[in-house]
Amino acid sequence: MSSIDLENIKEKALNDHVPIIMDNTLEKIQDYMKNKKINKILEIGTAVGYSAICFTEFLEKGGRIDTIERNEEMIKQAKENIKIVSDEYKINIYEGDAVDILPTLDDKYDMIFIDAAKTKYPFFLEQALRLLNNDGVIFADNILYKGYVLSDYNKHKQRTAVNHLREYIKLVTEDPNLETEILDIGDGLAITKKKFQ
Repeated sequence: MSSIDLENIKEKALNDHVPIIMDNTLEKIQDYMKNKKINKILEIGTAVGYSAICFTEFLEKGGRIDTIERNEEMIKQAKENIKIVSDEYKINIYEGDAVDILPTLDDKYDMIFIDAAKTKYPFFLEQALRLLNNDGVIFADNILYKGYVLSDYNKHKQRTAVNHLREYIKLVTEDPNLETEILDIGDGLAITKKKFQ
């Protein structure tokens, strides 16, 4: 993987105001990956492919990433970026809305990364728990959403997104079968694992 090419992808995304994973969030996830055998990853929200490409570095040999994206322009850019930087790994892009695609999947994943429509986070969680290996992990990015989620923010503009993110936090922190940590890094990161029975 060329770090120069990867840096160019990151810079272009930031210049184009494409939301990509923040450095400290990426570092946290990669630290986790270094200490685990990760064969299969599911990513909900590909954007330009930056995070998926970054994750490939820590996949086991023969590992795979399935990533879902509905925006045609993003898909086109992601395919170009993956070809430049990461063609030795299999990054498979499901093209379409995650709400439609997730229920059709039946693979099991070692890691699931959620970074898509904030209003759909509770639905993504339900599907992620179904698809997660028992010893796997779910990372949900932007969970604190500019600090609005844990404040008394109630403006109309972002209210729906904020309410759904609050619901996600409630679901992962109050379920006795789950263990969740909420970190104040990047725009907030929720890390959820299943408790062994």
